[in-house]
Amino acid sequence: MAEPTRSPAHRYGNRPTMKDVAARAGVGLKTVSRVVNGEAGVTPDTERRVQEAIEALGFRRNDSARVLRKGRTASVGLVLEDLADPFYGPLSRAVEEVARAHGALLINGSSAEDPDREQELALALCARRVDGLIVIPAGTDHRYLEPEMRAGIATVFVDRPAGRIDADVVLSDSFGGARAGVAHLIAHGHRRIGFIGDQPRIHTAVERLRGYRAAMEDAELAVDDAWVSLGSTEPERVRQATAAMLSGPDPVTAVFAGNNRVTVTAVRELSGRARPVAFVGFDDIELADLLGITVIAQDAAALGRTAAERLFRRLDGVDDAPARTVLDTVLIPRGSGEIPPA
Repeated sequence: MAEPTRSPAHRYGNRPTMKDVAARAGVGLKTVSRVVNGEAGVTPDTERRVQEAIEALGFRRNDSARVLRKGRTASVGLVLEDLADPFYGPLSRAVEEVARAHGALLINGSSAEDPDREQELALALCARRVDGLIVIPAGTDHRYLEPEMRAGIATVFVDRPAGRIDADVVLSDSFGGARAGVAHLIAHGHRRIGFIGDQPRIHTAVERLRGYRAAMEDAELAVDDAWVSLGSTEPERVRQATAAMLSGPDPVTAVFAGNNRVTVTAVRELSGRARPVAFVGFDDIELADLLGITVIAQDAAALGRTAAERLFRRLDGVDDAPARTVLDTVLIPRGSGEIPPA
């Protein structure tokens, strides 16, 4: 079969230039530049001819040249933990909406909870001259960003604080939320309460465990080591942890889950039990209202919006000390957290 012939004019990578637009419209390069950049000094008829040439050729302005002139790219980067996690959908969307309102493009990527990948992605965004970064950190040492921040790249951390540097951060009240959720279970008569959380190196996991212990201490309840499990949120690990807590002569009568991924697996495990087990999860999840799951809800959209607004204040010249903003969580009782001990 003969290979199709291609016109050189349509070869991939050959983008039309302002010179091409000028030739098609029969005007000078300066006139095209004025039209492209919205500057005055062009007659309506000439502007129409230039716009028609732009449309016909598929011309797009080269923003790299504008970066060299203005020092700003009108773009910001967002480093997420996991793009597949439903929690980050509204957070990312909120950041994008704020960026759009400021005329900026959002570029995002996922660290997959890998500190090396987080660093690689953040520095790649810096190399592409983004004006600012919003980072959900996977690592605990962010000194690698200090040269970029000194060079003028505004940086805000969200959901977890930066490690070993001073930077703006926007957090949910993980400690207070977990404390309230466990206190809610205690108020409904539970004394043996299990806690299943994320990796112990993660700030939110540590804070939620601290809130669990504080609520138990407030009620003068001892915590058995067998009631606490931190680790991967992989379903098999969570299933095993849940099953272990519910076995033996004195099983827990209630479970507190440290995040949405733990909640999904734990609820599946609990649903097959003949004996009812009370449950509260940190993070709301889809269909939780229909399933009657009591949760501690954090506002992911508010986290993203607050972080993005802080970022653009930095870009607008605000030069105060790094701020730590903590957003409240909300207890939503739906039934599972109100089950009394069997």
